Amino acid sequence: MNAPAPFQPLRRALPDLAAWTACFRDAEIPVLASTAESLELMRANEDEVDANSLGEIIATDPLMTLKVLAYAAANRSSRLVTDAETVTAALVLMGITPFFNAFGPQPTVEDRLSDQPEALAGLQRVLRRADRAARFALAFAVHRLDHDAAVIHSAAMLHDFAEMLLWCHAPELALDVRHRQQADRHLRSAAVQRQVLNVDLSDLEQSLMHAWHLPELLTHITNDKRDLDPQVQTVKLAVRLARHTADGWDDAAVPDDVTDIANLLNMGIEPTRHLLEELD
Repeated sequence: MNAPAPFQPLRRALPDLAAWTACFRDAEIPVLASTAESLELMRANEDEVDANSLGEIIATDPLMTLKVLAYAAANRSSRLVTDAETVTAALVLMGITPFFNAFGPQPTVEDRLSDQPEALAGLQRVLRRADRAARFALAFAVHRLDHDAAVIHSAAMLHDFAEMLLWCHAPELALDVRHRQQADRHLRSAAVQRQVLNVDLSDLEQSLMHAWHLPELLTHITNDKRDLDPQVQTVKLAVRLARHTADGWDDAAVPDDVTDIANLLNMGIEPTRHLLEELD
């Protein structure tokens, strides 16, 4: 068997949304080394693995979550009436043995970016932010008694997956975006992205979700432009708070975040602030 071709990072911005979508849609997605290692341990004891235990491992890794949901959507039976909206649901439909047959040993982000420590650190920062956003969103959804709390958790985890893919496939471009933002804190993320990449990453995210036929509810909840929807607000505010508190709670934008979250949860400002600090 021939060895896989060495990774060739994308060094120049593609011209438009269609080109970026085509590139990322078909590119191999690496996952966290801890995920890859856990999957191999489970593969060795496949008879003892169930969808819940496997789903718990995968759901902590946004990149592996994305791969599983995209695969499940692409291989969805025409007899199914509903989409698999969570990793565990996808695994139940897929079956454990078919999962391991479809997903062999996984490439890892640590190997992919081994010679670019600054890019690896940038990706890890986005992954940490996604984990915190997912925890915030789940707590907000539970407080609101939202029946789709599990999907909201996944949506917050995946909200910035286009930025994660950029770090994986085009690390130099991702660093360029980050350095420009660090040089001028007043620059809006979308404006810098269009300047460097010719595309807004939120638009790329929605385009990829449609290209992969990801579940309609998941695609809807991650679309910030539908922010009159309380579920969209739940995810958007969780992501916003995670971004603004990535380096502590003294960012000037945090008071506005707390006010908006208090309105969403129908709580007072101080009880909301106390809840958020407990969640963190």
